[in-house]
Amino acid sequence: MPALIEDGRAKVNLTLRVVGRRVDGYHDLESVVAFADCADHLSLTPGSGLNLKTTGPLARDCGEPVDNLVFKAAQLLGERVPDLRFGDFTLDKVLPVAAGIGGGSADAAAALRLLARANGLAIDDARLIEAAQLTGADVPVCLASRACVMTGVGETLQPLSLPKMPCVMVNPRVPVSTRDVFEALGLRNGELLVGATDVIQAAAWPENGASIGDWIETLAAVSNDLEAPAMRIQPVIGEVLSALGAAGGARLARMSGSGATCFAIFEDGAEALRASQKIQQDHPMWWVHVGALS
Repeated sequence: MPALIEDGRAKVNLTLRVVGRRVDGYHDLESVVAFADCADHLSLTPGSGLNLKTTGPLARDCGEPVDNLVFKAAQLLGERVPDLRFGDFTLDKVLPVAAGIGGGSADAAAALRLLARANGLAIDDARLIEAAQLTGADVPVCLASRACVMTGVGETLQPLSLPKMPCVMVNPRVPVSTRDVFEALGLRNGELLVGATDVIQAAAWPENGASIGDWIETLAAVSNDLEAPAMRIQPVIGEVLSALGAAGGARLARMSGSGATCFAIFEDGAEALRASQKIQQDHPMWWVHVGALS
């Protein structure tokens, strides 16, 4: 069988509300998630073994292959599907790691999709979904790679219809630990950050066919609760947000996930391109991507 190929698209949290911390220590979230047009690329040559090779500009940031989420996802699926056919994975790594855009989760989800194709499994196979959930909280949403509202610890997904929104994404090339950011948020087990009134008054997301302007107006009313604690850990995130917010035509600038990647949404693609060029010129060491969210 020839090599199979899947993209692991970057996940962007347009909003992120922390509802509270459960008694088991996990955090309940509500997040509007979109996907960008930048991605890692994963290929699988089906075979009897399980191997992973990393290539690409950020391959050295991936660590040991056996610690990669691609391995973890494959092993978890193998525990649930008898005689699962594995093979040789090659990961072309272009997305920054520990960056709040789910790069590792997107790679794991791509691995599960590849294994599903190689073994004739449906994408909604319960064993595939379970392996995704056990691999990591962001893997289920990356498995579908569709805009949605994600709630709970990432297991509940409600599809959304987003227009293609021009964007600029920037990462200052500093890793941020999700665990450290949640610790800096400081919630105790069983503590709620969102009350009953907040739930009742939760945002109603625009319907199918809504304009970029409608979406920006709605998204602006909801924040990312992890932005402030992440900035305490890595103050450079504030510099990134300032650079994006000052860009001509930027309508909304915000951090994604637990950081440090931030994004700005534009209504005009040409303005987004000009903004990305200026930021790249002013900050040549930063990772900058101009494209679209959908």
